Amino acid sequence: MITVNPDGKIMVRRCLVTLRPFRLFVLGIGFFSLCFLMTSLGGQLSARRPGDSPFTIRTEVLGGPESRGVLRKMSDLLELMAKRMDALARLENISELHRASGYGHFAADRFPPGTGLMERIQAIAQNVSDIAVKVDQILRHSLILHSKVSEGRRDQCEAPSDPKFPDCSGKVEWMRARWTSDPCYAFFGVDGTECSFLIYLSEVEWFCPPLPWRNQTATQMAPKPLPKVQAVFRSNLSHLLELMGSGKESLIFMKKRTKRLTAQWALAAQRLAQKLGSVWRDQKQILVHIGFLTEESGDVFSPRVLKGGPLGEMVQWADILATLYVLGHGLRITVSLKELQSNLGVPPGRGNCPLTMPLPFDLIYTDYHGLQQMKQHMGLSFKKYRCRIRVIDTFGTEPAYNHEEYATLHGYRTNWGYWNLNPKQFMTMFPHTPDNSFMGFVSEELNETEKQLIRGGKASNMAVVYGKEASILLFQGKDKFLGVLNKYMEIHGTVYYESQRPPEVPAFVKNHGLLPQPEFQQLLRKAKLFIGFGFPYEGPAPLEAIANGCVFLQARFSPPHSSLNHEFFRGKPTSRELSSQHPYAENFIGKPHVWTVDYNNSEEFEAAIKAIMRTQVDPYLPYEYSCEGMLERIHAYIQHQDFCAAPGPGLPGARAPQSPFVLAPNATHLEWAQNASSAPGAWPPAHSLRAWLATAGRACTDACLDHGLICEPSFFPFLNSRDAFRKLQVPCDSTESEMNHLYPAFAQPGRECFLQKEPLLFSCAGSSTKYHRLCPCRDFRKGQVALCQDCL
Repeated sequence: MITVNPDGKIMVRRCLVTLRPFRLFVLGIGFFSLCFLMTSLGGQLSARRPGDSPFTIRTEVLGGPESRGVLRKMSDLLELMAKRMDALARLENISELHRASGYGHFAADRFPPGTGLMERIQAIAQNVSDIAVKVDQILRHSLILHSKVSEGRRDQCEAPSDPKFPDCSGKVEWMRARWTSDPCYAFFGVDGTECSFLIYLSEVEWFCPPLPWRNQTATQMAPKPLPKVQAVFRSNLSHLLELMGSGKESLIFMKKRTKRLTAQWALAAQRLAQKLGSVWRDQKQILVHIGFLTEESGDVFSPRVLKGGPLGEMVQWADILATLYVLGHGLRITVSLKELQSNLGVPPGRGNCPLTMPLPFDLIYTDYHGLQQMKQHMGLSFKKYRCRIRVIDTFGTEPAYNHEEYATLHGYRTNWGYWNLNPKQFMTMFPHTPDNSFMGFVSEELNETEKQLIRGGKASNMAVVYGKEASILLFQGKDKFLGVLNKYMEIHGTVYYESQRPPEVPAFVKNHGLLPQPEFQQLLRKAKLFIGFGFPYEGPAPLEAIANGCVFLQARFSPPHSSLNHEFFRGKPTSRELSSQHPYAENFIGKPHVWTVDYNNSEEFEAAIKAIMRTQVDPYLPYEYSCEGMLERIHAYIQHQDFCAAPGPGLPGARAPQSPFVLAPNATHLEWAQNASSAPGAWPPAHSLRAWLATAGRACTDACLDHGLICEPSFFPFLNSRDAFRKLQVPCDSTESEMNHLYPAFAQPGRECFLQKEPLLFSCAGSSTKYHRLCPCRDFRKGQVALCQDCL
């Protein structure tokens, strides 16, 4: 069809439905063929890239015949297409010639495009044919070269029998059968050959000796350590707020808390800087991975932030982030598995291979969820770098639960234990487990003006109930106690509820609903009493109440709550017994700020209410829960705790040196001799050690507290010798070394002395009526039980 435009130009329309679609189709086929060719063979026609595996050439050679066949088939296909196209073009041109006799030169103008198309197709076919010849030559040359190399190395790709690498042959056998089970092996260059197995097991992992014919320069060159940088205190937290990210209610809560406490952190940093003076502080590169906030772990906390859910963990994590940042360390924060993998350098696959690079972080702070994620994705690197991990663990992990073999054999295995870490790597919310490190959190500190306002604004008959969820508030079944309390005080609650479903609380309880933190603080500043009914355990709220001038009243548990009798603790890696809802408040603060009574005794309960109403207390905050106290404590941990260093004395099979102790003048305990040199590298300093023999059935935690001291498990190796018993005048008729979390200890029947065989089982916790435990104790700084007098 031909149409004439107003300007006289003629448009040929029938070409759109005849030859042009076919030509476009053929061009498309040719272009697609070229793309397929370059995609399939691009790796074989290009030089080796920096990221290629050391075994790529072998893979290429094995693929040579297939590659040549593809090239030949494509060349033949293009030649066949060119012949058919040529025939079709001739037929169509003839018919076009007859039809165009009346159209003059317009029809003749259409011939060159057909001719040009044919030339292009023929050129493509010729190029593919030329490429096939060249690739064939390259691959033949590679095969010849590879065969020569293989002949020289065939006998060198057998698993060596080296006594220094006893697991090599077994690992090679495993690789033969399972190397395809995880794509990460192919990522590191494993291709199913013996050489690839040995290279991987000697250069990526470390089960086999280096192969002598390999270039060892690259593998032996460890990255140079970066020059040490001094950490500088920070007072502006705006960048930290950016690092924390957004998108989750939990993160929003944490950022609001950090922003609200900015001024207190800045003042605390200034005070600690003055206290430390010119002390050098190494700046550490720190990764913080909050595992319980990842989608993979369920993130059950974020949706409950605005519905009265538990906030203690988020309070602690917010304060940990602020502490690390204010101390001047480099910080990276992750709350997703993808971010974690990217920051660690996890190779693609299922997590069986080591990391692709040396760990770029000096320390990693995480929780049990994050710990599990790291183990699943770091391969052997987890074992290599786990000494750098610090685990935030609210309730603590005792050594008997931490040691995998021991826990399995003796019934201590739980869902959360058996990690074989140094128990000090677990960091708790309260200092209830000396075997672990005390991390803590902070409570807002009042200035003198605020304290004066509180003194003048307290209502003598106002009580606030501890708890925000109706399911855990425990109003139900507590009507009797609430009735007694209502006789003397006006009762307020902060229970979350939805407008259409108010919570079931007694009519005399004034419920404010879930309050933002500033409003909750104002409520506490007016109240006289903050009362707990047994749950939640060991949260931050009682310390906040005491810091705002409240008296905290709580229930005494008889018998104590533990994993043996209470569902909440079942499965947790601790045998600790809680004598009350908040043991720290009971034991470390006490009266007049904390009253612990038997709620089953109504007379004792009512007498306590009357006494509290007559008692005047000022706001009180333990130093260790202030911003400065937390900065001081974490600074000491970061600068002095090193769990990657070689173990000290007391190793199984090693003869302990003569103990540097002397019997105290009153002959009750051992002290570090004044003329004895201090143990190099020991922290806390060894001269703070005091050794006591506990009475039968007494744990070292309690035995040290009986003498106003703290049990210090890092001192156990100094006592793990028969000489220590001898200096304490303990008669040892026999001495044995065994794996038991109660050792070193003395058994009265038989006069047997037992030494510890496994350093990871040194434990302050645990007792038995059969044993008198040998307990290492130390002094502590006022208001800072985690640090000894000379620990700074």
